[in-house]
Amino acid sequence: MKTSKLLSLAIALMAAISFSNCNEKTKTETTVEKSKPTETAVAAEAPDYFLLRPEVEKAYGYSHAVKIGTDIKISGAVSMDDEGNPTAVGDLEQQMKNCYADLEKVLKHYGCTFDDVVVENVFTTNMPKFLEVAGYRAEIYKNHFPTGSWLGVKELALPEFLIEIELEVHKGIRH
Repeated sequence: MKTSKLLSLAIALMAAISFSNCNEKTKTETTVEKSKPTETAVAAEAPDYFLLRPEVEKAYGYSHAVKIGTDIKISGAVSMDDEGNPTAVGDLEQQMKNCYADLEKVLKHYGCTFDDVVVENVFTTNMPKFLEVAGYRAEIYKNHFPTGSWLGVKELALPEFLIEIELEVHKGIRH
């Protein structure tokens, strides 16, 4: 009984310290902000939209990517030709490679590489097969892997699509 009370007290104390540290950090930041002699105005940056296949994207009602500031969101890439027809039908590995080829085109448009990717989400209708071929990602992400999720889904936009890959990018200064 004493052990559980002691454990509860220790957890409560740790939570209070953590909460206190968060508040102290906020107070310090607020104090620093208030002590600045001048205000700096930051201009709002308009979104920069990019269409990889303008006719297809307009027909389906989406933009392939949008950049605001140093952040870029890239819609899920699927294996399709320039008319929007599925390619590599039945071949998940080739579809994955086609997705990465399209994603690379979008990244290059913004002057980025896969090193700038911070989130990668993969959607697939065949998780066991994806797990067999996921090693290919090491050829894409040579320096580090991004965060992200791998999700098995019932279906994608068209029945022939077996995989879709979306990215979030932070275009920062590389050291």
